Amino acid sequence: MAKITKEAVETIVEAVGGNENIETVTHCVTRLRFVLYDEEKVDKEKLTNLDLVRGAFASGGQYQVVIGQGTVDKVYKELMSVTGRSEESGGRAGDEDSESGTSEKQKSGKKQNGFQRFIRLLADIFIPILPAIITAGLLLGLNNLLTGPGIFFDEAVIEVYPQWTSFSEIIFIIANASFNFLPVLIGWSAVRRFGGSPLLGIVLGLIFVHPELLSAYAYGDASANNEVPTWDLFGWNVEQVGYQGQVLPVLVASYVLAQIEIFLRKRIADSIQVLLVAPIALLVTGFFTFIIIGPVTFGLGNAITDFFLWTFDQYAWLGGLLYGLLYAPLVITGLHHTFLAVDLQLTASTDGTFLWPILALSNIAQGSAAVGMMILAWRDQNMRGLAGSAGLSAYLGVTEPALFGVNLQYRFPFFCALISSAIAATFISINNVLAFAVGVGGIPGIFSIRPGDWGVFFIGMLIVIILPIVLTYLYGRIRKVEV
Repeated sequence: MAKITKEAVETIVEAVGGNENIETVTHCVTRLRFVLYDEEKVDKEKLTNLDLVRGAFASGGQYQVVIGQGTVDKVYKELMSVTGRSEESGGRAGDEDSESGTSEKQKSGKKQNGFQRFIRLLADIFIPILPAIITAGLLLGLNNLLTGPGIFFDEAVIEVYPQWTSFSEIIFIIANASFNFLPVLIGWSAVRRFGGSPLLGIVLGLIFVHPELLSAYAYGDASANNEVPTWDLFGWNVEQVGYQGQVLPVLVASYVLAQIEIFLRKRIADSIQVLLVAPIALLVTGFFTFIIIGPVTFGLGNAITDFFLWTFDQYAWLGGLLYGLLYAPLVITGLHHTFLAVDLQLTASTDGTFLWPILALSNIAQGSAAVGMMILAWRDQNMRGLAGSAGLSAYLGVTEPALFGVNLQYRFPFFCALISSAIAATFISINNVLAFAVGVGGIPGIFSIRPGDWGVFFIGMLIVIILPIVLTYLYGRIRKVEV
């Protein structure tokens, strides 16, 4: 691992045009994300020659520098120190910036169009809560090993060895918490991103899953039997429904809550804000949510879910082929964050998601293509080390080092991985492979797959492990690619 030094971070700052060229800088799991005043000032060669940097590219109004999982946090902290910026917003200390961490220039849309800003918004909301979601997926996978029949024995482990039952139940409670209280996580992150108080976002999420409300998981049966409880608001019947596992309702409600809070803080004296701002904001948002936001977005979320279900039900091979082919390009553009919301919606309202298993295979394919480059460049010690570590990272679910550090640099490994991913995705889609939760998007991803689908998914894994290596190596040898 490259050593993180002040000099190396200063070089990154110089390579992106200096501190005066940086409008804001944030980071995700693997990348530094710069919003620059002038991207023409970037010295890409200087950037990519640094041991710390795995790749660099412009996308969606941002200049993104790939550092790597874990390391990027430390580099970001050092960068904040070097540039004199605040970690909350990525802006210079003392700058007049919004509470949401975005500058006025970003808000005006001069650097990003509306669609790009929407994608970035989703990324800013979901990236901070990903560790909780991934951890929950892994633990649910562990629980499935104990409760799923046909894995080790014909019956489940807890049926063969009942003494493991309580152990399994505790794991399930720990694992299921993040999904059951997903509105709380999203409420905290979304309200924070929209410029409101994160604590109010937590309270809003708790309101969504209040035990006095009918659980969203029980809504379907209750609605079919006309047993949905209602409030009588002066002759207006309002359903008493919670939104466990839902995404759209809490996203929209979080925006409304943040805007109301910001509006009130500007108009209410500081001395009485604590008495008025939070109660009014939560009360108005709560009523508005139960009456309008909840029913509308709940229906919209179900419509989106039904659309994907219909597509994969009627044209499973085509859906798998296209998603397998396009997922890695979506990662490059950042559009993949859009589908995380769809995955979460599918796992909450159906037997599982058919999109996430394709994601896992796509990550593995990019890792295998990098391994193919490692074999092709065996005599080049630096390239061999970079490709090998990047491949391992992708196998464990983080593809950026493989994508930007190796595969896109030579192009053909990237396309070899796409072809392999599309083939494997088509195969598992035809066989209706589902994931019961969002987990780690690499080889460990098998633990998030329904136990009954493990055999088919394992064949898909073999395809994306072997085929990209073979295609990358053969193409490189036949075309005599210089590495």
